[in-house]
Amino acid sequence: MAAPAQPSSQPVGGKRKGKAQFLPAKRARRCDAGGPRQLEPGLQGILITCNMNERKCVEEAYSLLNEYGDDMYGPEKFIDKDQQPSGSEGEDDDAEAALKKEVGDIKASTEMRLRRFQSVESGANNVVFIRTLGIEPEKLVHHILQDMYKTKKKKTRVILRMLPISGTCKAFLEDMKKYAETFLEPWFKAPNKGTFQIVYKSRNNSHMNREEVIKELAGIVGSLNSENKVDLTNPEYTVVVEIIKAVCCLSVVKDYVLFRKYNLQEVVKSAKDSQPHPKLGNGKEAKLEPDAKVSQSDPSEGKNSQQVAPESSKELEQRKPRSETPAGSEGEAKPELESGVSEGPKSNENELS
Repeated sequence: MAAPAQPSSQPVGGKRKGKAQFLPAKRARRCDAGGPRQLEPGLQGILITCNMNERKCVEEAYSLLNEYGDDMYGPEKFIDKDQQPSGSEGEDDDAEAALKKEVGDIKASTEMRLRRFQSVESGANNVVFIRTLGIEPEKLVHHILQDMYKTKKKKTRVILRMLPISGTCKAFLEDMKKYAETFLEPWFKAPNKGTFQIVYKSRNNSHMNREEVIKELAGIVGSLNSENKVDLTNPEYTVVVEIIKAVCCLSVVKDYVLFRKYNLQEVVKSAKDSQPHPKLGNGKEAKLEPDAKVSQSDPSEGKNSQQVAPESSKELEQRKPRSETPAGSEGEAKPELESGVSEGPKSNENELS
């Protein structure tokens, strides 16, 4: 009588235990490489945007970064950690010394697992962050884009933009100001100088104000050297500000306009295909002009949409007196606009006369 009750309870219990054991094991595999598991202050790396396929994006990023990383820094070398030199036998007996030794072994094993490039959780959809170790992200990304710009060879299908991140801090205005004062010195502190622009992007963050951040950072750049000037057309340096949740990512890049805002899909296009993308008719970038359609029709440089409006009103005022003048040649132009039928008799009268 007890036999039929046992088979009914075993399959149900087995399925539930299988699901409970499978999910934690799958999550644990993502952390085998050691190091931070998500984007946090104090990291350096590369911020990559993609089109709805993050797993493929990570694969392409590893392939591309390893290819050019080996070219610039040589093949990746792993640390061969020998056994730690042990102390005297008396120290081994001490519990405190044994605990320190164990902690040191754990740190050493973690360092052995750290790779040159390691993907971490970015905190935003369609955004991948690759943590870097022992390299300069801005030089590596610039080298990649420079080679793709020259060869026009497309090497990625999913990756859109690839932005180097030279430093990260907390995404609060006071923390950003304090961090930027020392972070921006290598590029803008006297005797160094140059033209610059600031590019701002925020994801999953609602407490930061775009205009306030740009104003504060521009003030810091100006305080480092009064000869630093803003240039929104073709600046020498571009300060990239990427905020994701509570982390602010900063970098200073070159050739931002030339390399199509560091877009890997656009930089490989020919000059005819990519000409409208980086600049408008007035020589400024499309993203920097809020009223791009109006300013594009203006051939002169330095005029925005607010300056175009008064010119159009003057033209209208000039046209009105022309239509109202009683001169013969101009007086005949008015009925031409009103109807095309009345034009026939007048032309016949002129011919008869």
